[in-house]
Amino acid sequence: MGQAVEKEGRRAAAGVVPSVAAAFEADAEIGQARDLARSFLTDVQAVHGLPVSERAMGMVLLVVSELVTNARRYAPGPCLLSLEVDEGAVKVTVRDSEPELPSVGAPDAERIGQHGLEIVMTVCRSFAMHREPVGKRITATVAFADGPGSDRHETAHHQREGCFRQGRTGYGTMGNMSCHCSCARQRSRACTNNR
Repeated sequence: MGQAVEKEGRRAAAGVVPSVAAAFEADAEIGQARDLARSFLTDVQAVHGLPVSERAMGMVLLVVSELVTNARRYAPGPCLLSLEVDEGAVKVTVRDSEPELPSVGAPDAERIGQHGLEIVMTVCRSFAMHREPVGKRITATVAFADGPGSDRHETAHHQREGCFRQGRTGYGTMGNMSCHCSCARQRSRACTNNR
């Protein structure tokens, strides 16, 4: 698997918050990044008793694959993948050495390739990009369960509000970070101060 796999947990009020991290250096390790995510979510369900829907499992694997692939393709050196349980969801964070934040073009069905971040932004509860002292950090959050408050519910909200259909996808930057949606409800969740 990646260079070093570190299973850890930080203390929270109600116990230990499950998390795992690993560094990946080679393109061939992208599959290993997905395997790490699958193993982590299986443990979250079996050991910690948190429900993880099939949809959530698939979405996390997709997000991990897209973010690690981009880091390996566009940044020199290794990337660090970390997964952490957070309020009924998993935070997928990828850090790499390239300080330039990726740009996300407007949706274009005619464009071949370059749709990875569009897809990630669409399937996640929240998405943020931050410049770091060395490189950048991209974090996407995927809900464990379907239903109100899940990513599927958020996507339905965007469709009702017309965020994607009417070209209001915003993709604006706010200081050090980017927000994927211009609607006020989602911005209040995704575009909080640098965390």
